[in-house]
Amino acid sequence: MIRVLIPLVMLTSGCVALMPSNGGGETTFKGTRDVDARDIALPPGYCAEPVARGLTYPTSVTEDDEGRVFVTESGYSYGESFTKPRLLAVENGRLREVASTTENGPWTGLSFHDGAFLVSEGGEKDGGRILRITPDGKETVLVSGLPSKGDHHTNHPVVGPDGWIYFGVGTATNSGVVGEDNAEFGWTKRSPQFHDVPCQDVTLTGKNFPAQGALAANCAKDSKTGAYSPACTATKPNQVVPGQVPCSGAVMRVKPTGGPLELVAWGFRNPFGLAFGPDQKLYVTDNSYDERGSRPVYGAGDLVWRVEHGRWYGWPDYWGDVPLTDGRFRQGLSKDPGFLLARHPGTPPKPVAHLGVHASADGLDVSRSAEFGYVGQAFIAQFGDLAPNVGKVVHPVGFRVSRVDLTTGVVEDFAINRRTSGPASKEQSGGLERPVDVRFSRDGKELYVVDFGVMTIGEKGPEPHQGTGVVWRVKRGDCAAAH
Repeated sequence: MIRVLIPLVMLTSGCVALMPSNGGGETTFKGTRDVDARDIALPPGYCAEPVARGLTYPTSVTEDDEGRVFVTESGYSYGESFTKPRLLAVENGRLREVASTTENGPWTGLSFHDGAFLVSEGGEKDGGRILRITPDGKETVLVSGLPSKGDHHTNHPVVGPDGWIYFGVGTATNSGVVGEDNAEFGWTKRSPQFHDVPCQDVTLTGKNFPAQGALAANCAKDSKTGAYSPACTATKPNQVVPGQVPCSGAVMRVKPTGGPLELVAWGFRNPFGLAFGPDQKLYVTDNSYDERGSRPVYGAGDLVWRVEHGRWYGWPDYWGDVPLTDGRFRQGLSKDPGFLLARHPGTPPKPVAHLGVHASADGLDVSRSAEFGYVGQAFIAQFGDLAPNVGKVVHPVGFRVSRVDLTTGVVEDFAINRRTSGPASKEQSGGLERPVDVRFSRDGKELYVVDFGVMTIGEKGPEPHQGTGVVWRVKRGDCAAAH
């Protein structure tokens, strides 16, 4: 059996390398978006309906204490599209602006607690913040100066059982090294000294990577870049990089009144969705490595973690509990990711669940109502792949809402387009485009799904389309308006 299996794997890998990429965004889009809930497949007895449409880059949704619906518009999208971040009230399908700010998006997450909204501001230009916004639009900054000017941002704030505000901060880079992919994203020009920041002191192997592509134009000839360092800055074996808080790739917390930050856990790549389960434990979705940049990593699916205080979760040298020195991560590549750290801060635990490679597992919430069903299971919005920029795929990955049994790790589809596994724009239907957040209503009987809208992938990268975002509502029974 082994003799047969190994050649078969090699043959399959070779065929994939020769096949063209077929990602969800590898299509064209013109005109207006069709919206038709009948094109979404759900379990028997459930239905969906749009409650808001025409949004530009919506990212998160919540209800206030009276059950009124609010949504954030990001103000920034990959593709270097800057608009105005806004907090909007959804009133009978119409949108009313509650608050807005300058171009320091993306606004990535929204919660309502103790009479006010909590907003995570990604801070692509000026650094991340956690904001408290009252219903009349008055803003208070609870946290500022978060290191989130790179690939990933300050993410979803949630209030824990202890009353603290928990939130994530993603990493600046794909896998620890500033490279040509970051220059193509645009942020190395705005913030040339920006790089990943460890939460504790780390000792480096001194592994460096040549400046190539778009980055090479900004570096001296033959420049190399090491881990946790600015572009074009080499590192040495056993070099120590001091840790600090706030830091990259971490979950942190702050009191609702603001004040000093506390580190909860670190070693994540992009801890996007946060939610507390019925066991009072914190669960996090983690967008995993891409096949891009100076240190590409092949075949690393997204993860769901159960977070323990003080734990290190493996980035930049592990995928889950598997070291990147494992041969699976260099299939089809000429480069070996190797280790960046000479000594690791600990041994990562096993993830709760694994999702698809490039699925972009984002918003997360846990069912708590028997009337909705699946009590204790997690629901995850999968934004979908950005192929071929993040790596080749042979069919669209993501573009759905999944549910995860947090005890067994079994993942099943909950909401997905009927015709294919891709976005509505690719299959020419009125269903889901790019689910980015899920949130249960305050009574737990309904599930809101935030659909970012159409994002195609062109020759120069992501092409987001304004005004194509939708908020859907899923419930048991009949929906009054299916389209």
